[in-house]
Amino acid sequence: MIEDPPLLTVRRGFPRPSAAQMAAFAGAPTGFVADAMNGRGALDARIKPVGRTPAAFAGVAITCHAGPADNLALFGALAYGAPGDVMVCATDAFGATAVTGDLLLGMARNRGLAGFVTDGMVRDVAGIEAVGLPCFAAGVTPNSPARNGPGTVGMPVVVGGVAVESGDIVVGDADGVVVVPRAQADAVIARLAAVRAAEADLDAKVKGGLQLPGFIGALIDAGRFKLVD
Repeated sequence: MIEDPPLLTVRRGFPRPSAAQMAAFAGAPTGFVADAMNGRGALDARIKPVGRTPAAFAGVAITCHAGPADNLALFGALAYGAPGDVMVCATDAFGATAVTGDLLLGMARNRGLAGFVTDGMVRDVAGIEAVGLPCFAAGVTPNSPARNGPGTVGMPVVVGGVAVESGDIVVGDADGVVVVPRAQADAVIARLAAVRAAEADLDAKVKGGLQLPGFIGALIDAGRFKLVD
């Protein structure tokens, strides 16, 4: 590296989804949201709720990138985040130290953030549970980070194999986390309505005794299966 980078590079003026767009995702199961995105959008399956923290949330991504064994970027995201934001922290899946614990997440709760998501590790599970902020991580370790930088806030990151930009919509529940690019929000919302209706229809049929979906019978009748007796 020719010269030392700044401790943090911060992008503050990113566009945000509207209140109406966010309302459309309130209470939406991640499976429905993924279906509305052609079965995609979920972060790596290892990123799951930590302990007994609440699992359901929907918010606006404020991204940060923390280097190995460092979490200065998280404090930057804390400073520039707004109520309803979800802090999405990229660590390049670094697993040797935690990126945060209960104290920073308690401050995030106090500032009105809606959740925390990282592809790295966290610690202080009992304290995180007491804070009550939805916290999703790839794992837990007692090892602690430093606060030296460099890092970024508000810039594009990749977390759990998915590209995330500040202003994207982040939805989480017990199944995992799905990211909806802000530019695709209206199209996903339109498809989400159809997914909800189809799920409700099939759910009613299953509860009414449905044993096989119609498409299986149609494929059998059309001779599309090779039967070997």
